[in-house]
Amino acid sequence: MMTPREDLLRCLRRQGFEKVHTDFVFCESQIEEFKKRYGHSDYESHFGLSHRKLEIPVKRNFTNGRKQFPREILPESTVFDEYGIGHSKGSPAAFHMTRMHHPLLGASSQEIDEYPYPTVDDTKLEGFKGEIEGLRERGLASLGYMQMTVWEASWYLRSMEELMLDMMMENESATLLLDKITDYAISKARAYAAAGIDILSLGDDIGTQTTIMMDVAMWEKWLQPRLIKVIKAAKEVKPDVLIHYHSCGYVLPFIDKLIESGVEILNPVQPECMAFDKVHEQWGDRLSFWGTLGTQQLLPYGTAKEVFDQTFDNLSRCGSKGGIVIGPTHMVEPEVQWENLVAIDEAIEAFSGGR
Repeated sequence: MMTPREDLLRCLRRQGFEKVHTDFVFCESQIEEFKKRYGHSDYESHFGLSHRKLEIPVKRNFTNGRKQFPREILPESTVFDEYGIGHSKGSPAAFHMTRMHHPLLGASSQEIDEYPYPTVDDTKLEGFKGEIEGLRERGLASLGYMQMTVWEASWYLRSMEELMLDMMMENESATLLLDKITDYAISKARAYAAAGIDILSLGDDIGTQTTIMMDVAMWEKWLQPRLIKVIKAAKEVKPDVLIHYHSCGYVLPFIDKLIESGVEILNPVQPECMAFDKVHEQWGDRLSFWGTLGTQQLLPYGTAKEVFDQTFDNLSRCGSKGGIVIGPTHMVEPEVQWENLVAIDEAIEAFSGGR
């Protein structure tokens, strides 16, 4: 009998599976609700996840985030991530709806060149490798989180408006910034692969609710070659690493190009933006899927029966070869009723029993 890890990797290669694989990410209030029901917070084990998410250790190369903002006075509540990007909250309860502060907004090419970008923390890689090996000993797969791969990290630093203008005007600032971020992404991809990661989760949001974020030709010129470099770097070190790619929204015009770039798993396939049955019909023989159950409509507003039916239908569509990790397309937010999460589990059991 295969371990959950071995079965998951086989499923993602569309070679069949012994069990249905799923994924959940809970917000804090859902974790608290889970603890009230079960007396612990390990919902990943409760729902039988075959993988765990890991992040490679990185170094912040600045000591005072506020010094990275010579052109802006920041709110007192501002916190800084490893890039030095600022995040402030209007409310302590806010999670997604925070204000982002861009340290390279208005910066010159020299400032972009000299900015203290993060680097992989080589001193902690042995310990990280041990985490992956520990998961493997437990029969679990490792998923390396590396989203904000090129585009998002770049515009978070510069601002979307300014980086878009740089690209449209073919300003050297765009090339310089994107190359800096790509170099960092390549170093991370290599380090993840060298540590033995099973699935490398890349991603940049390039879709909106109803259309693409930029013209395909613009993406092909500025972002696709850099994505290819990152994927190639990982595959050179570990050829069997699976490449997972996240983009919210409508991304149909990009899918062929993503596959061409080396993407093997598409996440989250938001049903409010594009129909999973059509996506699977066109690309299901070349691509696997992760997610597919909507968190904008189905899970917060649907009935338990509707959730059950959609889960069962998506699994049936993929069939005995697999190619799907079923679950919510985004974090499970407070308004999702517990009965709807149970319905996913019940549909998985029903589908498994009917095979």
